[in-house]
Amino acid sequence: MLSRPWTALFLGILQEWSLRFSEIRERGEGLGDKMLSARLKELEARGLVVCRVEPGPSVRVGYALTPQGAAFNKVAEAIQTWGQELVR
Repeated sequence: MLSRPWTALFLGILQEWSLRFSEIRERGEGLGDKMLSARLKELEARGLVVCRVEPGPSVRVGYALTPQGAAFNKVAEAIQTWGQELVR
């Protein structure tokens, strides 16, 4: 899963909060709408991301991590620790 382009970035971006499509695109500089949409759908299909629709006069769609997606934080921390040990 992590070998797919942009996946780790999205999982990292969504660690702290739920974001709308445009907010994710802004944080993932250089990312096109088509790629972002495809990757979010893939992450949702794998149970790592949930899409929430908030009704109202202006419908808002937000993306958030599921507990399985939030567990990526442990993987990211382990990779960071490993990287720091390599440069010592």
